[in-house]
Amino acid sequence: MAESTKEFTYEELSAHNTKKSLYISIKGKVYDVSNFIDEHPGGEEVLLDVAGKDATDPFEDVGHSDEALAILETLLIGNMKPGEVYPKKPPAQNYPTVIPQPQASSGIGTYVLPVLAIVVYLVYRYLA
Repeated sequence: MAESTKEFTYEELSAHNTKKSLYISIKGKVYDVSNFIDEHPGGEEVLLDVAGKDATDPFEDVGHSDEALAILETLLIGNMKPGEVYPKKPPAQNYPTVIPQPQASSGIGTYVLPVLAIVVYLVYRYLA
């Protein structure tokens, strides 16, 4: 890395989101992982999913060896500009839960139960 550390804005970071130019940010540091993508043990998709973004949470969710951390430091190209805020994901849409209401049935079941109840009542009255 050069003597003077480059500071990146989120806009600059997000512009590097392709396999040929892939930057990620971890804990406020910016890494150019373009030349490492084919060597990444988790596969290129893992890096492409966080290309041009803050990868702190996904990085910390996976256990990385000391060797992986050493490799990462060789890819350091700068820092995020102080006070730079990552855009938040939009909140999930809260749609009201629609519970389908049973529809009135005009089928045979509508008539069988009442008729059966009447027949049972009449038999009971006749035998009692």
